Amino acid sequence: MPSIGETLREARLRQGVDIAEVEQATKIRAKYLRALEAEEFDRLPGSTFVRTFIRTYAEYLGLDPQLLVEEYRATHESPADDEIQPFTPPSAARPRGREGRRRGLGGGGGPGRGTMVAAAVVGILVLLLVIGLIGGDGGEEGADERPAGAEADGSRRGEKSRGEPSGSEETDVVALRVEPAAETYLCVETGDGEELVNANVTAPETFEGQTLRVLLGNTLAVELTANGEPVALEESPDPVGREITPEGDEELSAEELPCQ
Repeated sequence: MPSIGETLREARLRQGVDIAEVEQATKIRAKYLRALEAEEFDRLPGSTFVRTFIRTYAEYLGLDPQLLVEEYRATHESPADDEIQPFTPPSAARPRGREGRRRGLGGGGGPGRGTMVAAAVVGILVLLLVIGLIGGDGGEEGADERPAGAEADGSRRGEKSRGEPSGSEETDVVALRVEPAAETYLCVETGDGEELVNANVTAPETFEGQTLRVLLGNTLAVELTANGEPVALEESPDPVGREITPEGDEELSAEELPCQ
């Protein structure tokens, strides 16, 4: 069975395509393409980049990318590489986050304060009723005036308290929007290791989480915005990894990249 490099090189030669054309189409540097065909994988920054480049190159040539990636895993990656790969079952990770947010909204201060205000209003009404029975008409006039003011004030306090929890929730989550101008490899994981996407994308995508770890195949044709603010990316044909939180973003090292 031909090796990975032979498969890629033979497919390229059969189609009459040179390295420069592949570089322009895939945005992978020519030196990395030659390294893939020669199976000099140590010339690439790491196994994540090797798998990404194999997948992109194979798709461009019309080959089965998954077959070549699995062959690379089996023949060139050590068991230690597999052991350090983070993995959280999607069925276990995301529901906990949604339930936690629902509990946070339901357990805020608004409903508790509203109940206390309602109890206070009832108490005032009972007190004024007693005063009215004892003091006659004068007490009844006081009863007509004071509950209205107290009830209106209580209503305003209740409305304010219901608005406060929603404001505090928004500061804990980052909304990330990825807008590719052309087909671009994209991987996004949460801070817990839940994989949200791992594929080539052509249409805008939006993700939410307290921490999002992003790997882009290149930054030549993609824009990122976090909570409506643009994320500064240096234009590069090489893969770029970033960790994005509500407080800001920072570059990831090769060991910290998602989807490894």
